[in-house]
Formats: sequence, C-alpha cells, structure tokens
Amino acid sequence: MSDSLKNEAHYDQDRLERFVWAQQQTTGRSRRDILKQAFGLAATAASAGFLGNTASNAWAQSLPPIVKPTPADKFRTLGTNRETLFEAHKGQGYLTPASLFFIRNHTTTPRIDPAAWSLRIEGTGVTNPRSFTLDDLLAYPPVSLTRFIECAGNGRSFYATQQGANPAASGTQWRLGAIGVGNWTGVRLSTLLQAAGVKPSAVDVQPEGLDDIVSPTVGRVRRALPIQRALEDDVLVVYGLNGELLPQDHGFPARLLVPGWIGIANIKWIGRIEVSETPLFSAFNTTQYKYFGAAYPDEPVLTRQVVKSAFELPFPATLPSGLNLITGRSWSANGTIARVDVSFDDGSTWRRAVIKQGGNGTQAWAEWQIPWVARTGTHALKARATDNLGNTQPDTVPFNTQGYLFSAVVRHPVNVT
Repeated sequence: MSDSLKNEAHYDQDRLERFVWAQQQTTGRSRRDILKQAFGLAATAASAGFLGNTASNAWAQSLPPIVKPTPADKFRTLGTNRETLFEAHKGQGYLTPASLFFIRNHTTTPRIDPAAWSLRIEGTGVTNPRSFTLDDLLAYPPVSLTRFIECAGNGRSFYATQQGANPAASGTQWRLGAIGVGNWTGVRLSTLLQAAGVKPSAVDVQPEGLDDIVSPTVGRVRRALPIQRALEDDVLVVYGLNGELLPQDHGFPARLLVPGWIGIANIKWIGRIEVSETPLFSAFNTTQYKYFGAAYPDEPVLTRQVVKSAFELPFPATLPSGLNLITGRSWSANGTIARVDVSFDDGSTWRRAVIKQGGNGTQAWAEWQIPWVARTGTHALKARATDNLGNTQPDTVPFNTQGYLFSAVVRHPVNVT
C-alpha cells in the first residue's frame, strides 16, 4: 500500500474499488448491485453486533447514562453528550483534566468489570488470534503521547448560526467545546497486532466498542482503519489519561488513540479488533462520517481534523471596559500552530497574538493571549490560526448535511459594559 493510502480519504475509495473488482470477477454482477450488497452487509453485521463482555444487565441499564459530574458551570448538556464550556479551560493548565473532558457517547457509558474484560484480536488478517487482559496490556512497556481528541462535529452549530444553513446540519449542535488535550498512556496497537500474527495480506483493522448497540441497523460503534495507519507508532491502545487509569466515561478499561483523526476513530471501551484480508464496511464509514451535500458529489470519507481556534470566554461574553487580557487556544491535526491573529472588529483589522512558550504541542493545541483595550458596546471577536504547514482557517466552509469539520473563523459576540 502506498503512503498516500495512510490517509483514509484516499484509502476509502481504494477499499471500495478493490471490493467491487473482486466481486465482479467472481459474480459478474453490476457495480450498482455490488455496492448495494456492500452496504447491506454492513447493516446486517451491525444488527448482529458483538456481545462482548460489557455489563449490559438490568442493574447497569438503570444507572445514569454518564458517570462523572458535569455541572452546568462547566458543561453544556446535549442529549447523551456533554460539551465543555471553553471558558472552563482558562487557568486549568495545558492538559484537560479528566473532570473537564468533553463526553461524546453514542448511547450511554457502559460499566465494565476490568477483571472480566479482555481485548480480542481476530479475523482473517492474523495467524494467531488472541485475547489481552488489562494486566497483559500493563505488562508491556508503556508509551505516552500528549494529543487532542476532537469530535468530527465540533463547531457544527456554526453552519446554521454563522453561515445561515437552513435547515441546520443534523447531529449534536456543538460549539467548539468537543475537544480535549490529554496525556495518553498505553501500548502501541502495532505491538498487539504483531503478537496476534498480523499477515502481510491484511488490509483493514476494525476496532469495536463495548457500549450498547446504537440501533439495529447501525450496531455497535466500530470503524475500519487502513493497516498502514494502524501499524504506525502513534496509534495506541490506551489505558491511562493524565497519569491515571482511564475514567469510565472516556473508555475504561481501554480505548484507541489515533492522533489527528476524527473522534470516531478513537474507539472507546474496545473489546474486539477485527483484522481482515478484505475491505471492511460499517455504518461508520458508509452512511456516517462522510461528506454529503451539493459541495461533495464524490461523498469522501472523513479522516483528519482541521485547524480551529476558540476564545476562553463565555459565548456570548460580557467584559468590563478598559484593558482586558484575552486568552484562547488553537489546534491543528497537522502539527503545531505557527501563528494566531485576532480581530476585535469583526475581521476589519487583525493583530498577532502571543503564543505561550511551551504551550504548543504537536497535534495538541497552542495557548495564546493578547491585550485588548475594550470600549463600551457590542463587538465581534475573531481568532484565526495558521499551522506549521501553512493551513489557515478560512472565512467560510462548504456546507455538508451532517455538519462535519467546521473550520471557519468563528464570530464570538462580546458585550462591553
């Protein structure tokens, strides 16, 4: 596989074409019928699900859907999800405390007994299918990385509120708080795949979570990675966050970390990894987490995150007149942030913010600040980041119906009294 296929946006098309070609050779059916079959198989597999070793009994189902406290002064409640209010990051340091990390749940947080839990690696792409307990993972030399995890829908609400999309994009109406930066500790996925005897002919690796089935047609949360990406050194099976075991809401006993990729790739509560010699399909790479809409006729799959910025201010904010020190954070999946420009007059003029020394990690975020002598009245603040590869936040982004990867500069309303 070429290096370009480490990017799932390229690999997704390759995966589909190889599947269609093989089916045409063996069945002689049309491309259209084969594609219908492929998506039908994904739905059938989804409805079958994977029972795994989750504590899905009457006791567990009667518990609250989220374990940790999510007070209203720190979080927005959005159905089964909790968005961190961005002003809550102010003064918290570089890493997001586990208590402040956003929660993206497709169903509810499962209660899993770590003594009974194991991670099963199996499929046609391995010669030695095997299971790993939590003690097995802890026995490997630990690897730690500081990286962000961000929901693909972070910023979704701005397609409607800022760009005027009507109807609004479907899905949770996040502002910019569906992101957190953590120090993640675990084992390289490549180490576990090698222990299971990964074959040279393997093409897809599909982790699957132990949370409840999303729906009969979707099944459990799972999404394939190309084998080239799965074998890279930064892809981890994680059991620790910020020096502690993973909290229950964030994947305990173990989750995947795929730095720079959209949140769905970082499967929580993993219990099974299928390694396959043929392309794998699920709802999470066919009908979800793809671009749909007039601007995207080819319906590409999502993979890497984009460049974003956010102020550490309430939305909207009220500030006193006079000198204010404005702080914020910017991030990019491509590496580090090279510069941040801030406007206090809705983009008419821009000034360079100061990036905090030591606060600009790779595939994490940059902390920055800028003084502002504010005058009484209403103002629109904007922050625009540029990463080390030259990627800059645009003024607008083309609409997609599921509201993914909003990267435009956000207009932040402020009233000065």
